[in-house]
Amino acid sequence: MSIKSSLYKLLRISNDINAVKRGTIGKRVARRATGKITGRAIQKLFK
Repeated sequence: MSIKSSLYKLLRISNDINAVKRGTIGKRVARRATGKITGRAIQKLFK
């Protein structure tokens, strides 16, 4: 794993912890799922 991907992974976990503390984990999970779906749709569109 490269340094960049390790940093991104670490920051994502850190942000998940922050969201749990603030009580906004539901919004965060929903946004992540929406982003994945959108990304896949765009990928298929430009294939």
